[in-house]
Amino acid sequence: MLFSLTMLPPIAIGELMGDPDLSNFWWGFGSVLLAGILLWLPFKNYKNELRLRDGYLIAVLFWVGLSVAATIPLSLSTSFEISLANAFFETVSGFTTTGATVLVGLDSLPRSINFYRMELHWLGGMGMIVLAVAILPMLGIGGMQLYKAETPGPVKDSKLTPRITETARLLWYVYLILTLIGIGLFLLGGMTWFDAVCHAFSAVSTGGFSTHDSSMGYFNSAFLEYSITFIMIMGGVNFTLHFTVLHNKSLKYYWLDSEFKLYLLIMFVVFVICAGVLWKNNYYTDIPTTVRYASFQVASIMTSTGLLTTNMSAWPTLLPVLLMFVSFVGGCAGSTGGGLKVIRFLLLMKQGWREVSLLTHPHAHTHIKINREPVPESVTRSIWGFFSMYVAVFTLFMLGMMAAGHDQVTSFSAVAATLNNMGVGLGEVSSSFSVLDDFTKWWLSFAMLMGRLELFTVLVLFSPSFWRR
Repeated sequence: MLFSLTMLPPIAIGELMGDPDLSNFWWGFGSVLLAGILLWLPFKNYKNELRLRDGYLIAVLFWVGLSVAATIPLSLSTSFEISLANAFFETVSGFTTTGATVLVGLDSLPRSINFYRMELHWLGGMGMIVLAVAILPMLGIGGMQLYKAETPGPVKDSKLTPRITETARLLWYVYLILTLIGIGLFLLGGMTWFDAVCHAFSAVSTGGFSTHDSSMGYFNSAFLEYSITFIMIMGGVNFTLHFTVLHNKSLKYYWLDSEFKLYLLIMFVVFVICAGVLWKNNYYTDIPTTVRYASFQVASIMTSTGLLTTNMSAWPTLLPVLLMFVSFVGGCAGSTGGGLKVIRFLLLMKQGWREVSLLTHPHAHTHIKINREPVPESVTRSIWGFFSMYVAVFTLFMLGMMAAGHDQVTSFSAVAATLNNMGVGLGEVSSSFSVLDDFTKWWLSFAMLMGRLELFTVLVLFSPSFWRR
């Protein structure tokens, strides 16, 4: 019922900007609202505390169910024809903030449709479930189970306040502040208010949808590109860290955080490599232009945003592949970014180095520390479990694409783009995912959902023990 309300803002935008037909959104609003009422009425008086496994099941059902419901305005649009596979792929890509698109001719799409795509990004950025927990405390059900199932990152038990509803509200306040900063910067850079709002939604959520086929390259503005780079980088930072900085009114808390420092270090090293290779190959005529394009693409890919200012696939061969690999690192835990998360990458490196040290000191007892605090062994074990499962799932999706007849480059990059919720591919999908067959679109839609819910939330549903009483 709540989600049906999200179809009203596109109607208002369409009315203001002269879209010829908005019946698709009215039908979407009415049908989703009715479905919600029919699901709610039989159980409105039923109250029960959620168990942890209820949280996992509801998290998956939320993302799949709302993605299906979100296809209605696209499927019923009279402005273009779209298959069910394409509509589902587009909405899943929006909700999961992947940004891979199957739509072409974005510049001529109705404004209501373009705004709706960005709205899906913005809502998915911090998680529809966290939003629901924040504004529906009157349900009388536990929220922590949902929060743990949906929130990205390895350490999910930490809360800003004792009440999960208050935690979710505080995260949304930070999210809203960043969105407003983005809108203000983009308006200063010369965007129309429509483009400013849409691209703020896309950048803060590290989504990647744009209102133009040429993405950010359409504007050809250094100020706008640096502004969006800043917003994307901030969107890839742990939102609890943002809150800590705002609450204590001190930037020093950024520099006290090990994950944040490694996040910036990796981004800087990759930027230096990209800028150096581009300059060495005379790809751009001067250093400022080289810095401008290299910094934007590195920030966009590592934070899993996927906005583009140039055809990255045409860069010297090393760079597109390097950027694909850095997308596996992704943003920080507790951010809107995708990938493995920087904290997991840091723990993997520390644990790997500890194993090397134990070869020469086999009886030593050493602890892995983050922010000068020892990390429980249970967390480090779970990191290795997650990493091994990530490799296995990635391999399965890649082999599935190759079995469908796609080449290695396309298969590898398309799975990296979707499982890491990054949205930019190489080979056949370097410009758009519309060239893929329907099976592959359904296959990659599943990859996007698994990436957004961090594998285990979905995989646990396939465990027989999950369903055992």
